[in-house]
Amino acid sequence: MPCPHLPEGFDATDPDLLQSRIPFPEFARLRQTAPVWWCPQPRGITGFDDEGYWAVTRHADVKYVSTHPELFSSTENTAVIRFNQHITRDQIEVQKLIMLNMDPPEHTRVRQIVQRGFTPRAIRTLETALRERAQKIVEEARRNADGGDGSFDFVTQVAVELPLQAIAELIGVPQEDRARIFDWSNKMVAYDDPEYAITEEIGAEAAMELIGYSMNLAAARKECPAKDIVTQLVAAEGQGNLSSDEFGFFVLLLAVAGNETTRNAISHGMYAFLTHPEQWDLFKRERPATAAEEIVRWATPVVSFQRTATQDTELGGQKIRKGDRIGLFYSSANNDPEVFENPETFDITRDPNPHLGFGGGGPHFCLGKSLAINEIELIFNALADVLPDLTLAGEPRRLRAAWLNGIKELQVRVGS
Repeated sequence: MPCPHLPEGFDATDPDLLQSRIPFPEFARLRQTAPVWWCPQPRGITGFDDEGYWAVTRHADVKYVSTHPELFSSTENTAVIRFNQHITRDQIEVQKLIMLNMDPPEHTRVRQIVQRGFTPRAIRTLETALRERAQKIVEEARRNADGGDGSFDFVTQVAVELPLQAIAELIGVPQEDRARIFDWSNKMVAYDDPEYAITEEIGAEAAMELIGYSMNLAAARKECPAKDIVTQLVAAEGQGNLSSDEFGFFVLLLAVAGNETTRNAISHGMYAFLTHPEQWDLFKRERPATAAEEIVRWATPVVSFQRTATQDTELGGQKIRKGDRIGLFYSSANNDPEVFENPETFDITRDPNPHLGFGGGGPHFCLGKSLAINEIELIFNALADVLPDLTLAGEPRRLRAAWLNGIKELQVRVGS
């Protein structure tokens, strides 16, 4: 195997590394010299009883693995590439009930039901409400800034709000309960960050509370159907429905895959605009339809997911054994110069833009892509209208996480 000349002990799932940066230089070396590279790990450090995984860094290889679920399973070890070392195998097994961690045909059955909530008509219905909410979110941030020293945390006052409200709107969560959804979702993904003092156990408790809340919501709709998405998913007669526990795990997936990822895309997008002022000026002037896709490529909120080989196979010239874990590094694939011209350039007019920020295709391509793009467009249009003069007031503070490209604080200021 070629030597990619990486730093001693390099592991792109190391939460200490991802808290400081995305390892773009190392990804570039891997793409050039060892695009499918064995990354050794101490047994059990990631929650898995093995000694490492294959890091897949090229765009073409990530797509190949994503589109061949018969060779590369999401269920065997789940799609999460690194857990806390104290997690038990039973706790990992429970996560197989989440659609993200299913393989066909079970994944196909659940997805066919769930996608009723993501039809173009459903998204258009949401758009009117979300446009008004985006405007109110940004106007409130402006009022708060004007009432203080002009600065505020963009993450907590802007980025978190619209994705959270979109999910709550989608499944009919009452306004007074939305803060609880936000709190639960934060606890589920922040267990690697010591600042939050959240243990794996607290994260698991938050997940169970969210699932329980959602199951109660489903049970209420089965008892008394309404004209909403929940009823369509759990109580529509003769159409195949989600059980109450399946609905609970679906909401858990939304809380992470829909809320956390879109929030981080918006946060990274604002930072990109403020560090590339010519792009912010262009956006304010022309509002190009290509902007949201470039924000997602640039941000790539999910650094990596994993698959597990179902049989002996070959990938990128390497022999993969049955049971080997394969890490799909979207952050690397989205900066592959074989696919993207000048990938290090933030260009909101980039077209075409075949990024893998919503997955590499195949059965797990993001069901909520249209909703996420819509949210990003709505919030940045509102920002350009209401807060066109934002400037940076500090560098972003990154989340310590093993597979999320997270920003937990971004201080901005109104005016120069």
